[in-house]
Amino acid sequence: MKKIIIAIGIYCSLLGQAHAQDSLSLAPKPKTGLKSFKFEDGNFLTSYYQQTGNNSAVTGGIGTEALFDIATGLDVSFSFLDKKQRKNTLNLDAALDYYSSASSDMIDPRNVSSASTEDIHFYPSISWSQKDLTNKNTKGASFAYSTEWDYTSYGGTLSFAQASADNNTELSLKVSSFFDTWEVILPIELRPAGRPAEDQRYKNRNSYALSMGISQVINKNLQLLFTVEPSFQEGLLSTPYHRVYFTDGSLKVEKLPGTRFKLPMSIRANYFMGDKLILRSFYRYYKDDWNMTAHTLNGEAVYKINNFLSITPHYRYNVQTANKYFSAYKTHALSSPFYSSDYDIAGFKSSFFGAGVRMAPPGGVLGIKYIGSLEFRYGHYTRSNGMVADSYTLTLKVK
Repeated sequence: MKKIIIAIGIYCSLLGQAHAQDSLSLAPKPKTGLKSFKFEDGNFLTSYYQQTGNNSAVTGGIGTEALFDIATGLDVSFSFLDKKQRKNTLNLDAALDYYSSASSDMIDPRNVSSASTEDIHFYPSISWSQKDLTNKNTKGASFAYSTEWDYTSYGGTLSFAQASADNNTELSLKVSSFFDTWEVILPIELRPAGRPAEDQRYKNRNSYALSMGISQVINKNLQLLFTVEPSFQEGLLSTPYHRVYFTDGSLKVEKLPGTRFKLPMSIRANYFMGDKLILRSFYRYYKDDWNMTAHTLNGEAVYKINNFLSITPHYRYNVQTANKYFSAYKTHALSSPFYSSDYDIAGFKSSFFGAGVRMAPPGGVLGIKYIGSLEFRYGHYTRSNGMVADSYTLTLKVK
């Protein structure tokens, strides 16, 4: 079942990086190799997400979209200096989602204990980066795996970033590939008699992405980041258990082209207004060859109440045009070569707003010195077609 994932990032200061690099270069050189291997930090995250709506793609663009998702994740970072005094960082991450979806159970409404009613999504990853302070570059690689009741996925990313001599400009490049295998599960009334052949039961979807960015420190208050992220997908891009009803009342499963090209472009700006207030803004333009365009505008303010307590209100607005293959319940023409009634690719406007509270006492949270910070975030999502969702997230940082 498709789930809307709503996230607003918290981005580090480039100015702080330059200062940290200068401090490190002046510090005595520690021993290298395994003796310098150390624990950096860890983050424990748990969240709860719920939504309601009445445009389920499983039942042809009508019917309940009610679902909940309980996610738990843990990531830990370790580092060491090699013989050339380059800092190597290893990050291990694993997350587990438990979710229940009323609409996906309508794939086979006779089977109330079907796997699609409640399931677990598991997605671990491992990443490595190497920062060279002498040549002012950073290399990285990562591998990720994901599994759910109807698909498995694996893939990886390679990255490289080069900073200028004064550390005020940085060029970055990332390439990634992901390979998914979907089990073809049809709505109960459209399943053929007998068990399909093995090569018909499983289909592949491959995704390739490139990310190119340039970050610039304008002055001590303003930083900018420009990013272009073209991507290409091929394979099974439709969802076999999504129903589509036509103008004459006939029924088929969703059918979409086997390729898709996407071109998102974005600009991010961070402005530091003294010691107590940071303003973060983000604009993203999206276009693909399925005739969808979208504009996303995001704003966030971090206000520091005192040395260990801050609040973070945020707001995001999104507007998108309908994919050319989308049409509502019983409005598709039989002559259409491709068709979908999934409202995720319909035209709509949406808003996401909320706030976060972060505590980082010098003696540790609740006096526990190993817990460096605690953050709670809440967000409320509304969509112009009536969908409503709420998310609650709690994060603990261990140092």
